[in-house]
Amino acid sequence: MSQETSQQVINDIVWRACDSFRGTIDPAQYKDYILVMLFLKYLTDLRDDKLAAYQKKYDGDKDRVERAMSRERFALPKKSDFHHLAKHRTAENLGELINVALTAIEDANKAKLDGVFRNIDFNSESNLGQTKERNARLKHLVDDFSDERLDLRPSRIGARDVIGDAYEFLISRFAADAGKKGGEFYTPGQVAQVLAQLLAPAKGDRICDPCCGSGSLLIRAGKQVGSEDFALFGQELNGGTWALCRMNMFLHGIDSARIERGDTLRSPRLVEDDKLMKFDVVIANPPFSLDKWGHEEAGHDRFGRFHRGLPPRSKGDYAFITHMIETTSAGHGRVGVVVPHGVLFRGQSEGKIRQRLIEENLLDGVVGLPSNLFFGTGIPAALVLFSRAKKDDGVFFVDASRDFEAGKNQNRLRPEDIERIVTTWRARKDVDKYAKLASLEQLKENDYNLNIPLYVDTFEEEEAIDLDAVQAEIDRLEGELVKTREELKAALKELGL
Repeated sequence: MSQETSQQVINDIVWRACDSFRGTIDPAQYKDYILVMLFLKYLTDLRDDKLAAYQKKYDGDKDRVERAMSRERFALPKKSDFHHLAKHRTAENLGELINVALTAIEDANKAKLDGVFRNIDFNSESNLGQTKERNARLKHLVDDFSDERLDLRPSRIGARDVIGDAYEFLISRFAADAGKKGGEFYTPGQVAQVLAQLLAPAKGDRICDPCCGSGSLLIRAGKQVGSEDFALFGQELNGGTWALCRMNMFLHGIDSARIERGDTLRSPRLVEDDKLMKFDVVIANPPFSLDKWGHEEAGHDRFGRFHRGLPPRSKGDYAFITHMIETTSAGHGRVGVVVPHGVLFRGQSEGKIRQRLIEENLLDGVVGLPSNLFFGTGIPAALVLFSRAKKDDGVFFVDASRDFEAGKNQNRLRPEDIERIVTTWRARKDVDKYAKLASLEQLKENDYNLNIPLYVDTFEEEEAIDLDAVQAEIDRLEGELVKTREELKAALKELGL
């Protein structure tokens, strides 16, 4: 079976499984049930594959097989795998059986899975309905995942990232269906790809996302390295989304990722020796203009993150930016962050922080994106990049807002749009009506306002009008009109009208 076919088949099966919940509960909720079941099916198939391989290798020697299995990535206790659930799919307490299985898996894999399933209840009457209808939905769910074509054994799919890609596919579809809530846990793949390529993570880099959502942005940055020599770190406030991120990492084979749960601004958890951890690359798509982000506590922040000034109480954009910059490694750390355009030009405390960042020569550049790229908001966003290894004191502006493929509900960046952004960024040279390397003097003249049109002139002059030609055309049309009227008048006269 080819990779394309295998991936499509898996995507179709898992997406069809969502039919059991559509119209019953919100996509932002039912995604948990689907993704957890996919993860359980993966753990079961992975166990089966390894068990068969060891039984063959050790010629059925039970003790040697058990020792080998005990060293595998995950342990699956008895009556906790997908086979057990499939066997009992008609049980009156199916939801309870699933909950018990997940708890057993957590307990057997404390170091990796502790708390991952704690926020999901397959026996919830409020979410899944009363016993009869709840059992019917869960039976359909187990039936869909029992499809013999949904074979997730490594021996069948090889080294291909089919499982991780299926998980990413589901998350992206759930984000689209969830509307505004979708933006809370997923960054569109094209945007993640652009940001990862601009930051260019390298071998050995420590990469962090302080508000990592389901982890897609982090994983994309890791893949950009081109090898497995990188380390991923993240923090996420929402418990359900944190669990999605943990599973996402495991399904992509990134078992060593450190994903903390908590409020990054109020209580950063990525700490070493009571100091903020430092990273080579920090990448994020924080919530836009977050209200009540922790202004009250920021004034006496024990990490001293807000020494450039306190962001406004009702807009946390610069709080996230400041945190990200303060966690970069000296001499070479890079930051890439998705922001609303207001970050580029708003005044007061934000203007002062922006000026300080420019004066410290940390701001590397700004990339303006098309509108309607993100789930839950149609407003255009921008990518703002910072670097502790700049080779000049200018700021590079790219206006990519007009290059995109229009969609019915959402626009998207095409491969050629992404290529143009990345190629232009790396060249760091002026491109007429597209890119400009602005000097520090120009930034000062504009009072440190980073509004892109101040630097990239996209004005298109209207084509000159040949007035003589226009008048000649008017005269010709008027002549034809007179002739037509005379012909019409003659025709009516012949008809006696």
